[in-house]
Amino acid sequence: MTVNKLQALLELLLSENDILRNSINNSSSAGMMKDALRKWIMSYIQTRPYLLDCCTAGDVSRNKFDKLNWKDVASLRILDYLDNAGIRVRDPSISKKEVVSDPFGQLYAAVKRGKYEFRIDFVLDMLMLFRQFSGKLSKSIPPKKKVLEWMSRHPSGLDPEIVALRNENRNRIIRKFIELMEKGRIKDAKFIFEPGLSYDEKYAMMLKWWQTRLFHLRFAIRDPEILNEMLDYSISGKRMKLLRKAKEAGIPTFVNPHYLSLLNVNPPAHLKGTDEAIREYVFYSKELVKEFGNIVAWEMEDIVEAGKPNAAGWILPSNHSMHRRYPEVAILIPNNVGRACAGLCSSCQRMYDFQRGHLNFDLSRLKPKSSWPDRLAQFMDYFRQDSQLRDILITGGDALMASDKSLEAVLDAVYEMAINKIEDNKKRPDGKKYAEMRRVRLGTRLPTYLPQRITMDLVSVLAAFKKKAVKAGMTQFVIQTHFETAMEITPVTRKAIERLQSAGWIVTNQLVFTAGASKRGHTAKLRQVLTDLGVLNYYTFTVKGFKENSNNFATNERAVQEQMQEKILGILPPEYLEEIANISLHPEDSKKILTDIRKRSGLPFLALDRNVLNLPGVGKSLTFRTIGITPGGKRVLLFDHDHTRRHSPIIEKMGKVTIVESKSVAAYIAQMESMGEDPAEYESMYGYSISKTEAIMPVYQYPDYEFETTEEMTNLEV
Repeated sequence: MTVNKLQALLELLLSENDILRNSINNSSSAGMMKDALRKWIMSYIQTRPYLLDCCTAGDVSRNKFDKLNWKDVASLRILDYLDNAGIRVRDPSISKKEVVSDPFGQLYAAVKRGKYEFRIDFVLDMLMLFRQFSGKLSKSIPPKKKVLEWMSRHPSGLDPEIVALRNENRNRIIRKFIELMEKGRIKDAKFIFEPGLSYDEKYAMMLKWWQTRLFHLRFAIRDPEILNEMLDYSISGKRMKLLRKAKEAGIPTFVNPHYLSLLNVNPPAHLKGTDEAIREYVFYSKELVKEFGNIVAWEMEDIVEAGKPNAAGWILPSNHSMHRRYPEVAILIPNNVGRACAGLCSSCQRMYDFQRGHLNFDLSRLKPKSSWPDRLAQFMDYFRQDSQLRDILITGGDALMASDKSLEAVLDAVYEMAINKIEDNKKRPDGKKYAEMRRVRLGTRLPTYLPQRITMDLVSVLAAFKKKAVKAGMTQFVIQTHFETAMEITPVTRKAIERLQSAGWIVTNQLVFTAGASKRGHTAKLRQVLTDLGVLNYYTFTVKGFKENSNNFATNERAVQEQMQEKILGILPPEYLEEIANISLHPEDSKKILTDIRKRSGLPFLALDRNVLNLPGVGKSLTFRTIGITPGGKRVLLFDHDHTRRHSPIIEKMGKVTIVESKSVAAYIAQMESMGEDPAEYESMYGYSISKTEAIMPVYQYPDYEFETTEEMTNLEV
């Protein structure tokens, strides 16, 4: 934007707001101007006692939050901008330097001295703020009919047209593999063609191989040039250049044939862009490529030194195999093939670990070492001796990348630990007893990336573990998946989900709210398709990370807008909550139960998930206030922790967490427009500058004990 356009937009802001123009013109200093604005905005706030309480308390209780109208929210932000004028914040998405948030002071400097310290996105945001206060920017809550129309824009991988398109993709990929094998460009000791086979016989063999997980892992595309060949040379020159740079930077390419077949290649016009969320996961952004090698951990508790507490205060037995934020749960990353994945997500929260080599795609090197059983025993002893742990999340990488034998060994160790914890408790009086194991979770993206992995042998392992684990007091068995879009759900994926449910495990989903996944109606459509498969929507995560993920980042304002305008259609009436909470008693009937509730309630989908951000401090939350804005237009959010759940007591010392968003609201809307979206449909997100974390659904809460547990927290150093 030229200076003239910036000046024109600034003039528009002033012409629409006499109070702002007069405060600047009638003041001899920025401080005097801010005093005038404060007096003006307080004259409104003081007429509303609940709003005044919000200012005094510095936080918003649930009942007061629900009373806030659109104008109230704008008034709070104006006051917060004044109260926090001059704060210096580090914007990690552009540099390590600090930037100053002083919006009204910078407007004063521009008008009085012609000193433009801000950009066009900043002025746009300020214009929308004052339009929100005046009523020119409305909430524009869409009717149900409109949300359903948005949802209809996003096809499912189960739609007949999409199924046919993916079959064509599979056939094209198979033909290409046959060609590469015949030319000797691809060789594999296990998958070979015997001499004398006809083309049709080779094709039939390849179709048979396609049904096995090993084929997809061994034939995964690891080179950008072959990736382009497989996609009929449809990757643009600009994107190919980025992929080559990514390879040089050390970012692995790993796309298995099944997932590759989900990408559109020269689709009909009405299907263009429908695979955007999938492409975001396969193709790397220039920001990621530039930052790889210098990526820092977003979640501070992931940085662990042996014998020292992490950022949450927990002392852990390993510096890269266990993570912990909360008292009740710890994450275990086994030292086996589970440290790998069946594909690399470009927005992966563990890209930091890929960079350090703790996670990789060298599957042979990741086979369990002789020392692993000893280390596993050490980890299980940690759980056994901890007073609060009752939930283990086995993930990676990907928990289901491990062989059945390796997974069974880990689950058996969990069972033995749970039994030992019960025996230990027999020696402790009520009030001193330790928490016993109640929940086991397996974190996996394989129903999406590699559904061929979900075999009946795996089902037998899972079912056998559950049968005996119930006797050890465990009641919740969860497969925690990650579907990003309804386009990832294919017929073979549906079959995989049904198999997991038949083993007696609940299947839940965590969505990462990337730019491509944040289109109007996209997340609602995913919720609908998953609901009809008996999958419980669990979390919708704002993209975390600094500059490396800025391209895929959808702002927290859009997450709140989606929650308030689209997700609201699936909010379950209270009378159904207990029925949902009891679903763990009959996981194999999840599909029947959820579809029946959806039919009886008349809802288009069941919104059982919470929209949250994994804080760079500790825990998850979407409780924030917008307290500032950078000269580039990026908002400064002050997050509080989610006080509806237990945390390490360190959060009392840590206090609130300040975050500078990775892109401005204006930049996000422009990105949506570049994807073919109507920017007018996103405009109201400017007004969502305050949020309160949603309550946890009963189905996700821990069951009560029949005895009184200790309040003591072990393995904690605050």
